[in-house]
Amino acid sequence: MSGFEDLKINKSLRKAIGDIGFEKPTPVQEKAFPVIMSGKDVIAIAQTGTGKTMAYLLPLLEALPFSKEKHPRILILVPTRELVLQVVQETEKIGQYSGIQVLGVYGGTNINTQKEALAKGVDIVVGTPGRLYDLVLSRALQLKTVKKLVIDEVDVMLDLGFRFQLINIFELLPDRRQNIMFSATMTDDIDALIQDFFVGAHKISIAVSGTPLDQIAQIGYAVPNFHTKMNVLEYLLSNAEEYRKVLVFTANKKKADMVFERLQERYGEEAAVIHSNKTQNYRIRSIKQFDEGKNRILVTTDVMARGLDLDAISHVFNFDTPAYPENYMHRIGRTGRADKLGTAILFFTEKEAFYKEKIEALMRYSVPIVPLPEEVTISSELIGEERPHRKERNNPHKGQGDDGPGPSFHEKSEKNKKENQGGSYRRKLKAKYKKPKSRGDKNFNKRKKR
Repeated sequence: MSGFEDLKINKSLRKAIGDIGFEKPTPVQEKAFPVIMSGKDVIAIAQTGTGKTMAYLLPLLEALPFSKEKHPRILILVPTRELVLQVVQETEKIGQYSGIQVLGVYGGTNINTQKEALAKGVDIVVGTPGRLYDLVLSRALQLKTVKKLVIDEVDVMLDLGFRFQLINIFELLPDRRQNIMFSATMTDDIDALIQDFFVGAHKISIAVSGTPLDQIAQIGYAVPNFHTKMNVLEYLLSNAEEYRKVLVFTANKKKADMVFERLQERYGEEAAVIHSNKTQNYRIRSIKQFDEGKNRILVTTDVMARGLDLDAISHVFNFDTPAYPENYMHRIGRTGRADKLGTAILFFTEKEAFYKEKIEALMRYSVPIVPLPEEVTISSELIGEERPHRKERNNPHKGQGDDGPGPSFHEKSEKNKKENQGGSYRRKLKAKYKKPKSRGDKNFNKRKKR
């Protein structure tokens, strides 16, 4: 593999890359650079952890000339607030000697502050589709000068329901622009977007989603329930030297809080939690402290599974086996980055074994199963969702459709099937005083009596 000097980038970019410590481009960076520089539309399918962010930032910054234009010339769309902050940070690092102005916009913060920043002038805007569309509608953000559009993690955007905002943003952008799309997977929805808005796109495919990364070791533990999972997790994490920087993925926010509370009791400030119910400042602080090593353990949901480039994660725990096998690939891709070795550990119950099989089918690889450590206690205590569902037929609080018809159910008799017509008195009056044939015929009923 060649070095960055072979990509023919300017001195300021080379100096910035040297400061960061990167020596050689990754395969996706090497392949994407000349195509993006050519001005063609690009679709890049690359596995998470392969350096996608720099793959589009390098050619974009190389081709961005000096301009006094106040409105943005490059627009980068990403699915989450955390990814906005990361892309902004990467852009500032790479463009630190180029005098480039970049701004991140996302929800959960004061929109007026972002409007003021836009009014001062920026070269690059990085944002989530929802907030960016709000800024366009309020006319704080002008898109008429945008020459390059980047859509990163487009499959996640569509999963999060941003299709409407994406299409509207496409419609508002100038027709003459370069479209650059990066994704870990290719779906029918993505293909439909490509057909509608891309012209003669050049496709780059580096690592198909589902291909296990060579630098990630994978092992699995068959466990009966939540509390046994916690016992295994606590036992393994007691070895702080080996498990020095750990991500723990759970199925949902409730589980994340449960796991965090247990870990906090034992490990105190070493543990942190992040999910979408946490405030923006709390999320930013948790990520920063974890990245800097102040917290050793970070419990999260799939909000952290995509895009975030966190430094030197030693282990990724799949506390709950994901229902979608692609999510497993995105989770474990948080470790084993930048040619460093990592370990992914999968916990699965009997109910989750089916999801494990789907993951193995996608990877074409069987996750090695190791026995539970002898020191770990196998718990018989079950949490609410693990307990057998007891049907209560007369419970007024049960949801509709919880039970089918019981043994005492019977069809209505013929008598009770009749429609209630309001009593004989009302029926007689209705027959006696019929409505007039026309609205103006007030004497209709009088003439009928005669």
